[in-house]
Amino acid sequence: MVGPRRSRRWPDYPDAVSTTIPALSELHAIGAAQQPSYPDAEALTGVVAELRQRPPLVFAGECDDLKARIADVADGRAFLLQAGDCAETFGNVTAINIRNALRVQLSMAVVLQYAAQVPVVKVGRIAGQYAKPRSNDNETRDGVTLPSYRGDAVNGLDFTTDSRVPDPRRLLDVYNSSAATLNLVRAFVNGGFADLRTVHTWNSDFVRNSRVEAKYEQLSDEIDRAMAFMIASGISDEALRTVDYWASHEALLMEYEHALARIDSRTGTPYGTSGHLLWIGERTRQVDGAHVELLSRLRNPVGVKLGPSTTPAAARELVERLDPDNEPGRLTIITRMGADKVRDALPPIIEAVEATGRKVAWVCDPMHGNTYSTATGFKTRAFPVIWDEVDGFFDVHADLGTWPGGVHIELTGNDVTECVGGVDELDENALAGRYETACDPRLNRNQGIELAFYLAERLGQDITRRGVNPVQEFTPWEMG
Repeated sequence: MVGPRRSRRWPDYPDAVSTTIPALSELHAIGAAQQPSYPDAEALTGVVAELRQRPPLVFAGECDDLKARIADVADGRAFLLQAGDCAETFGNVTAINIRNALRVQLSMAVVLQYAAQVPVVKVGRIAGQYAKPRSNDNETRDGVTLPSYRGDAVNGLDFTTDSRVPDPRRLLDVYNSSAATLNLVRAFVNGGFADLRTVHTWNSDFVRNSRVEAKYEQLSDEIDRAMAFMIASGISDEALRTVDYWASHEALLMEYEHALARIDSRTGTPYGTSGHLLWIGERTRQVDGAHVELLSRLRNPVGVKLGPSTTPAAARELVERLDPDNEPGRLTIITRMGADKVRDALPPIIEAVEATGRKVAWVCDPMHGNTYSTATGFKTRAFPVIWDEVDGFFDVHADLGTWPGGVHIELTGNDVTECVGGVDELDENALAGRYETACDPRLNRNQGIELAFYLAERLGQDITRRGVNPVQEFTPWEMG
């Protein structure tokens, strides 16, 4: 699903998009939070003009297809697995890193789909996640104060004056890196790398080589038998070989997102072509702010992150603004409450949104509310605490009779040591071994797959409790 698969004609920007979404100057006048302060305004203008002429990275029809899948999630007939890097970097755009990231997410999806018997919608934090909001505009080290690192889309990670100056030309690097990433992912998911038989071999290796419980080894054996049955039954090779996979990122930088808005020639409506699913972060969800204004005009499926400070009234106002037409699959709410708050803070939010009559996809981000710093200065997250928030998320939905629609995970396919706990029993002393993140700590491959086994077990229990199997209700768009 990643990349072009249909022919599209896009009208030129000035006569088309400018009549359907506010101009950049209007958005900045409204108030756009978390924007870099570029010292070279002329260079910024030139970069935006160049981006407006670049081809779209994704197409409107693909976004509509994802919207239909998210509608299944909102209806309790599918589960959304959104996963990927905390902050992509230009240096990590390599075949090995992209392959490993895709591999771990596909591995998790197979476990979920088989064990819970629910279709999994696979969305990557990929091909655009190059900008990060920050709590402070500046960072001080050893008495030296410089602008904070805001992601490779804005400035460099090195703590030097030259590196930390916001450079608009980096937006062109974001586009080029995203295009290269989407091209390779498209080749992987359509070229046999995502074959169910191959993916399950990866999971079998994980089970054999890890200290996991016997019940997971049993599950792995069951998937083996299911694969053999499907092949013997003549399931088409194409159905096993390819999967649908979509790209998402936080729509943070106004210049980049605005420049990549295009008009769909079928409907005359605007889409953001920088990614299939675009979301608004916890720090930029002001209902009268520029991010909500822009994404309310784009016809992509959109997401919004809500933290524990969100009031029921604010949640209601946001969903009414972002989904005024009560459109199936339009809105995904990603909650990031923290393990110690989720069971108390989440119920009134769900009740307020459900009272509007809208069917949103409810997704849990168990990462951002559970970060802490060690005595040695490493930001980290503890695997048991991450799982506790997911477990609390499921508890709340079980109590309210609503569907826990998905998870939003920061992870990498590489063997990093950034989060403690998990099957390899990493402790804080191990963090220095391979602490490679450019911003927030990520689960590694083994921790991600272990989380999938936990999720599959809990999801299966909730499906049994509901007495309705999603597989019996969905049209078979995908189990690969």
